Amino acid sequence: MKRHPIQRVSGSFSRRDFLRASGITALTVGGMTVLTACGPAAQSGDASSASSSASSTSSSPSDSLKLGDGKTLRVGMEAAYAPYNWQESTASDTTIPIENVDGAYADGYDVQVAKKIASALNMDPVAVKMEFGSLVDSLVNSQIDIICAGMSVTDERAQSADFSNSYIDDEVIMVVKQDSPYANATKLSDFSGASVLGQKDTFYDDLIDQIPNVNHLTPVATVPLVVDGLMNGTCDAITFSSLSLPRLLKSYPTLKRVDLAEGEGFTDASNPDNAAIAKGQDAVLAKINEVIDGISADERQSMWDGCMDRQPE
Repeated sequence: MKRHPIQRVSGSFSRRDFLRASGITALTVGGMTVLTACGPAAQSGDASSASSSASSTSSSPSDSLKLGDGKTLRVGMEAAYAPYNWQESTASDTTIPIENVDGAYADGYDVQVAKKIASALNMDPVAVKMEFGSLVDSLVNSQIDIICAGMSVTDERAQSADFSNSYIDDEVIMVVKQDSPYANATKLSDFSGASVLGQKDTFYDDLIDQIPNVNHLTPVATVPLVVDGLMNGTCDAITFSSLSLPRLLKSYPTLKRVDLAEGEGFTDASNPDNAAIAKGQDAVLAKINEVIDGISADERQSMWDGCMDRQPE
């Protein structure tokens, strides 16, 4: 669900470290809705509250550490991209309510990180389910308070929002059918003339243009649709998540990863996940980074394994 990161934030957990600690991951589920909720309530600015602020900073979070109304942290995500985020019909200790879908809950790796951030800000998290491509605009328009949705910082996105340190790191790979004429490809140029499919508004789609003479197919909205395109013969190859590959191959044993030689693949296939908040909230961003940096490699692995175990089939 990401696009090319143009900056690395100091203190983040490196892709090499996470991939060494992690060995497996997942696929996805479908269905997205567009946000219709209104923006957060304005904070009180009367004279009495202003005069009491200085005397109460030791017992309550300052205004500089509040997002939205300071009470409910609205977390934008697809709720359709397991194991990062997905929708459930029952509540559990790993879920949060989905604000704009009655009786629904969100779970996943993004959700676990969002819960930690909300706790540090003394807020109650709720998910807001929407199309991935709408997330940044919704953040700018104050319809959500934070994005935790498998999104990477890019130069374009960084113009509209501030991004945190990475809380998980992935890599873009290519996947084909085992009997494909491209199954033994060792370099991108071997895909010259191939029809390649990726997900809309993501790094997975952007990278396809690095393939010489590629037939870059119109991207589709979700990862399940990307996989369907490969399975039904609409395309010759897809771009996909390295972390999610083991679960994909378990579900679709006729597929395989293309092993590109070192230096013969994409220019930069690294794919970190960053949280995003509206610009101009430096104290909040610092607190979010403190939370993220405080999640140890072992805890990240445990969180990831838990999401792998309980994600939908």
